[in-house]
Amino acid sequence: MRKKIGMILGAVLLVAALLAGCGKAPADTAASSQPAAGTTAAAQGNLVVKMLNVGQGDAILIQTPAQTVLIDTSDLDERDKLRQELKKAGVTKIDKVILTHPHADHIGGMEVVLSEFEVKEVYDNGMPSTSKIYLGYMKQLKAKGIAHKALKAGDVLDFGGGASFHVYAPTESHQQEGRQKGYKHDPNNESVVGKLVFGEFAMMFTGDAEKKEEEPIVGGFGGELKAQVLKAGHHGSKTSSSKEFLRAVQPETALISCGAGNDYGHPHKETMKKYKALHLKIFETDKNGTITVSTDGKTYTVTPEQGEQQ
Repeated sequence: MRKKIGMILGAVLLVAALLAGCGKAPADTAASSQPAAGTTAAAQGNLVVKMLNVGQGDAILIQTPAQTVLIDTSDLDERDKLRQELKKAGVTKIDKVILTHPHADHIGGMEVVLSEFEVKEVYDNGMPSTSKIYLGYMKQLKAKGIAHKALKAGDVLDFGGGASFHVYAPTESHQQEGRQKGYKHDPNNESVVGKLVFGEFAMMFTGDAEKKEEEPIVGGFGGELKAQVLKAGHHGSKTSSSKEFLRAVQPETALISCGAGNDYGHPHKETMKKYKALHLKIFETDKNGTITVSTDGKTYTVTPEQGEQQ
């Protein structure tokens, strides 16, 4: 009998030990020290973003510890301003040019960029265009042997120094539709939308995306969109910055690129009302000149060329 009881007790102790081994690993185990999925490389040094004062168009310069990136290139009639701003920032070569969509106020300065600066790679939204400016820079790319690639949702570009760019639009299916004969294009809502990530800092880039494009982005990537700084969509138009998109991004600061006294009335009062209701710090190139964002990957500062935040 004693032998039988001993065998039963031994079996109970063995089961208890096995169950304990199946429990949650302690916090200091090697398994729990692995980086979480989707994390990026550690930020190195400092990163600078300059929303250039180029009138009604967009041109945003990103200088990481390793690369120089230009998102959009202003309008045709603002090429001199673009040239001056790039030289003032000490730019001699550009590792990546990202063109959000083929409207003139976003791709108008490509001739200057390709003629006067060393450019390594050019990215766009992968949509065909009959625009003379678009066809012109495509011809230049071919003549110079510059790599040209299309960006789609899910892509991640390495900007060096721990900085990366996460793309949320357009989707690959949208691009395929856009390449079909007879497709009716809506360039604003085909914009490349993506988030710059550098350590704990993030900035959302929106091109001219309107609510129509913001909605599927929120639906597909809502939990990933949070960013301290928002590049206001479509120059602060009321067609952009929907409540749902702002709720997902949760920005602290909004930067608006627009020309003084522009014919479109940008930024619209409806957008400004939404930004102010969220207590955002607001900067505009028409009032503040070139706007500089500096970050070490933990904190960030916004320095206007002139004037104060709104």
